[in-house]
Amino acid sequence: MRGKAWWRRDALERRRRALAQRGAALAALRAFFASRGFAEVETPALQVSPGLDLHVRALGVELADPLGARRRLYLHTSPEFAMKKLLAGGIERIFQIARVWRDGERSPLHHPEFTLVEWYRAGATYDALMEDCAALLAELARAAGVEQLVRGTRACDPLAAPIRLSVADAFARFCGIDLLATAPDPARPDRVLLAAEARRIGLYVSDNDTWEDVFHRIMLERIEPKLGDGAATFLCDYPLALASLARPSARDPRIAERVELYACGVELANGFSELRDPVEQRARFERDAAERKRLYGVDYPIDEDFLAALSEMPEAAGIALGFDRLVMLLTGAETIEDVLWAPVAE
Repeated sequence: MRGKAWWRRDALERRRRALAQRGAALAALRAFFASRGFAEVETPALQVSPGLDLHVRALGVELADPLGARRRLYLHTSPEFAMKKLLAGGIERIFQIARVWRDGERSPLHHPEFTLVEWYRAGATYDALMEDCAALLAELARAAGVEQLVRGTRACDPLAAPIRLSVADAFARFCGIDLLATAPDPARPDRVLLAAEARRIGLYVSDNDTWEDVFHRIMLERIEPKLGDGAATFLCDYPLALASLARPSARDPRIAERVELYACGVELANGFSELRDPVEQRARFERDAAERKRLYGVDYPIDEDFLAALSEMPEAAGIALGFDRLVMLLTGAETIEDVLWAPVAE
């Protein structure tokens, strides 16, 4: 749609079928969660902390009170913190269809304002989330009237049982790398060991790259393109250093119960068996804050109210799914703007 007004008749006509499928998928999504006893919730887009994913940049705003005093708030990059507070307050199954904002993101798969579907289950682990996702893919495909998820020449059967693959197994299968051996101390992995493996398989590594930088380069170039053909793939059990808000695994202290969903090489969702230890979560936030400052020169406040809620939150699992990306695969659209009613102006 770039270079042409999105609202003109011919531009809308080209998107009309995809937008109708989007509407059908949205209606089916609400029915799916309602049938499983989830409450649909709405939380404010303006938050003290926007979400603290290391590589996601937020949009800040200045909010004035009636007397003119101003304070800094942020448009949320995910409704995660507010939704977990609802869990702590006793609401056990919740979902939200949330508009979220991320700065510096615009590509065929990225948009500065987009739609996340996020849901949480009290008393559950990431295994339940994978069951949810498999059922949801099938339900939305039926609602959109399609038999395949499509991205270019790639296809994925939304009715097929998804493949479950650990991150360590993916590194071994696609790269011949023993990933966990590069992290003899799980909390402080060895960048020299992983950098040597990356160079061995022909990838460039800068002297300034961290272990995480190298990990993501291998993922982007050698692993993600192999995921989600024929059937969706759950990539799970991330190294502990990449746990984010996930709890450590009880069966292997080197990994965390984190899962991502892929179809046609596209990441669709990211979820966790949730960490409930506020001390450990603060330590992770602080480590990421130092790295964010180094990489991007920015920092965001920690939501102290969120950390307080963690200690009262029940065991739970939660996941966020990029709805626009899923609609792209349902419709075979080339870019995310092809499935939006209106794009953010450039």
